[in-house]
Amino acid sequence: MPTSPSQEPKPKGGPNWVALAVFFAVIALTYLLMPQMSPTPQAYDVTYSQFKLFIEKSQVRRVEMRGDRIEGTLLGPTSLGPHGESGDQFITYVPAVGDNSLLPALERSGAEIAVQPPDVGGGWRSILLGLLPWVIFIALWFWVMRRAYKNIAGGVGGPGDLRKFLEPEGAKKADVPEIRFSDVAGQESAKREVAELVDYLRDPEKFRRLGAEVPRGVLLMGPPGTGKTLLARALAGEAGVPFFSITGSEFIEVFVGVGASRVRKLFETAKHAAPAILFIDELDSVGRTRGTGLGGGHDEREQTLNQILAEMDGFKGHEAIIVLAATNRPDVLDPALLRPGRFDRHVTLDLPDRGDREKILHVHTRKTPLDNDVDLADVAAGTPGFSGADLKNLVNEAAIFATRAGAPSVAMQHFDAARDKLMLGTERTLAIQPEERHRLAVHESGHTTVAHFLPHADPLYKVTIIPRGRALGGTHQLPEKERHTLPEEYLLDRLAVILGGRAAEQELLGTVSSGADDDIRQATQLARAMVARWGMSKEIGPVDLRESDEHPFLGREIAQPRHFSEASAQAVDHATRELLLQAEQRAQEVIRTQHVQLGRLIEALEERETLYRREIEECLTASEPESTPRPRWVAQPGTQRG
Repeated sequence: MPTSPSQEPKPKGGPNWVALAVFFAVIALTYLLMPQMSPTPQAYDVTYSQFKLFIEKSQVRRVEMRGDRIEGTLLGPTSLGPHGESGDQFITYVPAVGDNSLLPALERSGAEIAVQPPDVGGGWRSILLGLLPWVIFIALWFWVMRRAYKNIAGGVGGPGDLRKFLEPEGAKKADVPEIRFSDVAGQESAKREVAELVDYLRDPEKFRRLGAEVPRGVLLMGPPGTGKTLLARALAGEAGVPFFSITGSEFIEVFVGVGASRVRKLFETAKHAAPAILFIDELDSVGRTRGTGLGGGHDEREQTLNQILAEMDGFKGHEAIIVLAATNRPDVLDPALLRPGRFDRHVTLDLPDRGDREKILHVHTRKTPLDNDVDLADVAAGTPGFSGADLKNLVNEAAIFATRAGAPSVAMQHFDAARDKLMLGTERTLAIQPEERHRLAVHESGHTTVAHFLPHADPLYKVTIIPRGRALGGTHQLPEKERHTLPEEYLLDRLAVILGGRAAEQELLGTVSSGADDDIRQATQLARAMVARWGMSKEIGPVDLRESDEHPFLGREIAQPRHFSEASAQAVDHATRELLLQAEQRAQEVIRTQHVQLGRLIEALEERETLYRREIEECLTASEPESTPRPRWVAQPGTQRG
């Protein structure tokens, strides 16, 4: 987005007008002082005898006597220079023995006589004036170099500033947080893990009397947004101790050794404030396995990590300091960080379940006026997989929708709109042709019908043909309970539901479209996992033939080297294909037997665009006579629709 000229940032490399003004001032001052540093360029040296000759001929207009120096002016130009140059200014010197006849001769010639006191220390003044431009130039050079170093170092301007630069921000802003465990909704198991540390920080002598040692470091692991930083602050708040916080990336700078210096400074400051909690966020940015740099070299990040390891080993028994760290990539951490004596206690923060999501919503809606129709239990049920940060964002988006609509409070419809925006994207306005819109309604109705009539599928929430994000429509299902294991019958029904849209297009329209692209991808991934990971194929059996591992926190697959033969890979492909074909056949059977209900659902969906659970059930549960003919828009088997 272009910005106006007043908003454009000023270039850092532009001219420095202050430096230019100082430079020109130095040049002007030098020229002003030049007359005092050297004689006038038109004045020529003459011998004393020639000066006496000028006096005898009455050619001297004025003389100025300063000690043994005489500066004079002639009545007119004459040849004075060493090469015959003409001029009227001359300089000469009185002999050391003196000349008593000089003044009478000048008086007789009628010359004007001026006597000035001799210069005292004139030589030193000339030397100082000569050195002044160089002093100013060197000072200006140092000033420019200091500014350049300051820009590189991010604000370093001298020895005092350098000390501040080496001191991390977390060491300057230590305070006792006001957050308590009551502000951390859910995560009960994680809170129990760290709660015993509160007693140690409050009364460490009670533990030392029995020889007990509290863990030096606690590693908080979990997906992003699950409250790792919040839990660390709540621990410090419950114990009433200072909380030193810093991110791993703050240790790394362009200068070599700055990271290690910051680590030493941070730990030193924390020791002086003991008992205290020192929290390092995003530990994986500085604590990755060593020796993985370019060429296996020893870079700045590894020096910083070595200093962290040394500082954690250097704690004395009387220093009540607990180091907490957070990461969502525990798989990349250096093993030396995880050994006993360092981060030897690992606390995992999982995504909240339905009950925990409701508690989190109660926390985030304390200051939000809610309408009477809002049921936070229903909101929690409709947000599976949401983290604490996601739920906070959900409440904020719902409040924005309510404000935009001019409502006095946040209603349930605002939560529904916010949920759809976060899960599916912003609603789009597309010019969809009527035939394409009808195919879209058939596709989504196929998903919905199969999900309604299969016994192990998740309950339906709503179906829509309004484009959102990258999707042209969507069928939403909400599980009634949290699933920690996935039964085989549930997965088979899930495959049929995913392929239900493509099956509906094939049965009712006679052709398929590219709209099933994402459905086929999801179904293939699920079927391959059933075969290669979970042993749900009789042909393959309970054999691990996966080609990738799913990261526990990132929610994506990480490729692994293949450890099985090509024949096994072909068997996996064959078993996966069989599962997909069986799932498609099940979906087609449901659509063939329920074509009347499916027709009502398609017509209602084209008319209203979005149908919720009650409206879906009205369309799919009403009975019709078996002799009812197929709707006119349903293609007969084997026919093609243009």
